[in-house]
Amino acid sequence: MTTVTPGEAREATNQHYELPPELFGIYLDQRLKYSAGLYTDEHTDLDQAQTNKLHFVARQLGLRGGEQLLDIGCGWGSLILFMAKEYGCHATGVTPSGPQADFIMTRAEQMGVAGLITLRSGSFSEIDVPGRFDAVTMLGSIVHMPDRADVLRKVHGLLRRNGSLYVSESCFRDHATYREFSRRPGTVHVTESIFGFADMVPVSVLVEAVESAGFSLTGLTDLTAHYHRTIEQWEERAQDGLDRIEEVAPGMGEPLIRYLQTANAGWGYTTKHYALNARKSRMGPAEAP
Repeated sequence: MTTVTPGEAREATNQHYELPPELFGIYLDQRLKYSAGLYTDEHTDLDQAQTNKLHFVARQLGLRGGEQLLDIGCGWGSLILFMAKEYGCHATGVTPSGPQADFIMTRAEQMGVAGLITLRSGSFSEIDVPGRFDAVTMLGSIVHMPDRADVLRKVHGLLRRNGSLYVSESCFRDHATYREFSRRPGTVHVTESIFGFADMVPVSVLVEAVESAGFSLTGLTDLTAHYHRTIEQWEERAQDGLDRIEEVAPGMGEPLIRYLQTANAGWGYTTKHYALNARKSRMGPAEAP
């Protein structure tokens, strides 16, 4: 993967995340949650799967209500709005995208939770985030950050003692697979043509970065099958709404569907999708006496 700075990665990924929210509404669920759902049976639809997943994240974090929560790469606000509404959390989201920030605050007003929502605009690596948090989430965002070790050390410093971290990410199965497939045309279409910058490192690299930042890993969940089904439903919606996609974002229909098909072709063969849970139960390197 070509070396890029955090600022360059932010500018590259914004090419995708600053597309009109109407585009994402065509193929995502009603909350515009842009990550894996959680399916309990064969009849679970996309909206219910995404609701299940948000409750799953809350359980993994140990939320009981009223916590200070930080979501890094908060997308269209699905998680922070849900945690504010359902759990009364004081939720801070970080997004480099102006359209996403505007969308979230409008939705927060409509939902009556604007007083519980705070937004920070910019790349997490480059901005100050005041306060201390009980929990931090990163759903599909660390893949867009070339400085993952520095990011996790910064997260560690923002968490209170015994605070919890949830990271979910798509990863290559191992180092050999990463070396063989990360520069294949299909992969490059996803990581660079669609997202601008993404580096799907092996899960062992993420685990090492989490532990090196001072966290204690408490859980690792394989969500690959759930993401496969999520993307199947995204593709079905994209295919059905292809004419509308072309109206909203001309020329985006074919690349979007090709990205979804490429992503689903790799699950279990070259790539996996994991949820990592960790806790700040010991001091990080920068805090050691």
